[in-house]
Amino acid sequence: MDKLFVIKVGGNIIDDEEKLKSFLQSVASVQSHKILVHGGGKIATTIGNKLGIESKYINGRRITDDDTIDLVTMVYGGLINKKIVAQLQSLNCNAIGLTGADANLMPAKKRIVKDIDYGWAGDIENSKLNAQSLTLLLNNEFVPVFAPLTHDEQGHILNTNADTIASSLAVALSGFYDVRLIYCFEKKGVLENVEDDNSVITNINKEKYKQLLDEQKLFAGILPKIDNAFAAINAGVHEVLIGDANDLIQNTTNKTIGTLITQ
Repeated sequence: MDKLFVIKVGGNIIDDEEKLKSFLQSVASVQSHKILVHGGGKIATTIGNKLGIESKYINGRRITDDDTIDLVTMVYGGLINKKIVAQLQSLNCNAIGLTGADANLMPAKKRIVKDIDYGWAGDIENSKLNAQSLTLLLNNEFVPVFAPLTHDEQGHILNTNADTIASSLAVALSGFYDVRLIYCFEKKGVLENVEDDNSVITNINKEKYKQLLDEQKLFAGILPKIDNAFAAINAGVHEVLIGDANDLIQNTTNKTIGTLITQ
């Protein structure tokens, strides 16, 4: 099976022109099949403020009302996505910018209102993800670059968490490729001591995870990433890596620097 890297990059890198430039050089250098999924960073909030669209958050999640879905469609699917694609093209990396609506790649459902109405927020149905069409792009040497947007099959764009999009893509494509899902952020990996950047836990399996939870060694912010990682592993993804965006090249080899999560 060919190797595929599904790489997710967070907003803190997208917000910094120099960091993004350096990161995209690393992405272009990865020699295997690859998909890049990007977040939105603070750019949507900044542009929203200029347009008089206030950003509202509950529990760290954006409330996507009618004005906000127009805003994030423009910023995520347009401005950020196309800038990344153009930069990758300048590095001889044949990128193609996509949302979940393109080629019906990622149908989703508008989030059901329970306690909070998140508006036009989308939850992906993994079984509906159109992996076959993506393999056509990958096998013809295109590099898909996904904005964090899906669609509801009724003509509406939905705002969808980028970590989840990356995880869903990795799961759907694990039947076709040997997949490593890589979450890039500003730390070297999962840290045993949040104050010590060098206390990286290099390998975590289910037993180790349970032990770390029992000992309360993991800081709250990393738990959703690890839960996402195990959800992907349980659904057929070979490996998930959580690490520093600066270490991307190294983390596509067998000698990883970050935290490698396996069965």
